[in-house]
Amino acid sequence: MSGDTPLIQARDLSAVFDVSKPWLNRMLAMEQKRFLTAVDTVDFDIPKGKTFALVGESGSGKSTIGRMIVGLQKPTTGQVLIDGQNLFSITNEKQKLAMRRRIQMIFQSPYASLNPRWRVKHIIGEPVRAFNLLPSGEIDKRVEELLDQVGLAKSDGEKFPHEFSGGQRQRIAIARALASNPEFIVCDEPTSALDVSVQSQVLNLMKALQRELGLTYLFISHDLSVIRYMADQIGVLYLGRLVEVADRDTLFDNPRHPYTRMLMDAAPHIDAFGRTAEIVSGEIPDPINKPSGCSFHPRCELTADQCRRERPEVRVFGPEKARVACHLCTA
Repeated sequence: MSGDTPLIQARDLSAVFDVSKPWLNRMLAMEQKRFLTAVDTVDFDIPKGKTFALVGESGSGKSTIGRMIVGLQKPTTGQVLIDGQNLFSITNEKQKLAMRRRIQMIFQSPYASLNPRWRVKHIIGEPVRAFNLLPSGEIDKRVEELLDQVGLAKSDGEKFPHEFSGGQRQRIAIARALASNPEFIVCDEPTSALDVSVQSQVLNLMKALQRELGLTYLFISHDLSVIRYMADQIGVLYLGRLVEVADRDTLFDNPRHPYTRMLMDAAPHIDAFGRTAEIVSGEIPDPINKPSGCSFHPRCELTADQCRRERPEVRVFGPEKARVACHLCTA
């Protein structure tokens, strides 16, 4: 891979789901088919060794993008390029297996993502066996190394998942993700199910592993404080579309899109004791029947007639090259 080519490139990613009633029901009710656009022409790059974060309210399409990036779900349109190669155009099984080894995923729930019937050593060793990375006699040693790497004892490999706390289970999930020696990991809200004190431990571990192993992350979260700590660049999602993309400092110092500012106003602030918090106005519209023009205009205080009529194109602002989809953004 050349130094100028990002490890991960998402190009015009869209995911549309048919949510229609069965054919006979539609015929009797004289209804048309209904489609839900979960992801709408999303573009972003992730350079090697960096973290790109996706933030937005529930239902904005974050997890759907994550599943498409790792190949668990095929996009309706668009491409996922890994090292310049389209993930969904690979037909050779050997090449497909080699590509899958390079990408892994850490899921949101540490309770649901681990097989309760397997011992931890078998859970962590499964990717090694699946990709045939080591002889069977060396797998246990590799598992012990991974347990040590995530801050667990070697003897923990003999235990079952129910014998661990939530934070320890997420460490096991991280060790499993590392077992195939990946280059890229999608982290789908990996700390949202954990206590705040445990969250910081897991996030520090993930940052340390990124520095040590040169990992590239797509980090998905609704928590802006977590995003600020983890991300190099941030994409703000609203109804499946990226409305703002900027590097971390630019986004937090100068949020340009009204939706980004609304998210930040609603987030807890350390100096906000005794102050009246801004109430998030409105709710996310029905993704099946999106508003005309800019999808955010029913909740936006700056709405103009153009916002109701025309869908805003993405424009680039400032020397930081922040990308914003807003008619009224001028700087």
